[in-house]
Amino acid sequence: MDIDAWVWWLVGAAALGIPLVITTMPEFGMFAVGAIAAAVAAGLGLGAVGQVLVFVVVSVALVAVVRPIANRHSRQRPQLPTGIDALKGKQALVLERVDGSGGRIKLAGEVWSARSLDTDRAYEPGQEVDVVDIEGATAIVL
Repeated sequence: MDIDAWVWWLVGAAALGIPLVITTMPEFGMFAVGAIAAAVAAGLGLGAVGQVLVFVVVSVALVAVVRPIANRHSRQRPQLPTGIDALKGKQALVLERVDGSGGRIKLAGEVWSARSLDTDRAYEPGQEVDVVDIEGATAIVL
């Protein structure tokens, strides 16, 4: 029983998928796609040299094109701020007098300790303030 070349290429693609999942290295996925392209070439009747060329060209092209794009995207900051970054610029309600030494505000539904950015400025309960920064568990307001 002779197994066709395209089946071997599909077995190779599946074998390359295993380290992709285990190591999360996307290059293995690109090689797996190259093996699938070679399986298609084998199914269309291309010879062994043509199949290997298709595998190499597709794999190298994917690594050369996709990898730099993926690296660029992995270095970007998230578009939506999260955590304390999401609280900066929000408005808060003063619950207890806020001055340069401290106070309390209601920010995003939670009570926070706060202090005024301008140490000479004080905000009275009921006033709305803007959060300009977060230092530890203290909101800096303006």
